[in-house]
Amino acid sequence: MEKAAVYTRTGDNGTTSIIGDTRVDKDHPRVEAYGTLDELNAQLGLLAIAMGNHPQRATIEKIENNIMSVSCILATEKNVQCTMAINETALIEKEIDSIEAQLPPLTGFVLPSSVYASAQANVCRTVCRRAERRIVTLAKSCKIDNSILTYINRISDYLFSLARLLNEGEEKKWEKTCK
Repeated sequence: MEKAAVYTRTGDNGTTSIIGDTRVDKDHPRVEAYGTLDELNAQLGLLAIAMGNHPQRATIEKIENNIMSVSCILATEKNVQCTMAINETALIEKEIDSIEAQLPPLTGFVLPSSVYASAQANVCRTVCRRAERRIVTLAKSCKIDNSILTYINRISDYLFSLARLLNEGEEKKWEKTCK
């Protein structure tokens, strides 16, 4: 197999190809959506490293693969049903329930500053929320399978619960300084 060039020069004018060979501006809502998922995946990779051999690392790695599948769907103009997202949402909900059963009740806002892996999970959560907003924006101009939005929303819920679990009881609560 011939080695592909890393650079093609086709994007030097501020456009990129999406699946189907359509060219769009690099700030097109479709590119913003799957680009933010790409950023989420990079942050999830850092989280996986920070977690070491933690049992939830396998879930993070599975989410990374699923995010790639969702990104491919968002990178095409065709309306594609995402059955993977429907099935994976149920599995994520089971993970959340399992984690929450191990945690004390939430009694206030938790600051993301106790344990490195927990703080990284919170970075992932915030990037995930931004990805969700980008997908909502894209859905205003084209049909997006609602199960994708549900899945991405549930991932951010999972990341919140995971961050609390990774704190290992060292949660720092927000001390409300304004009234």
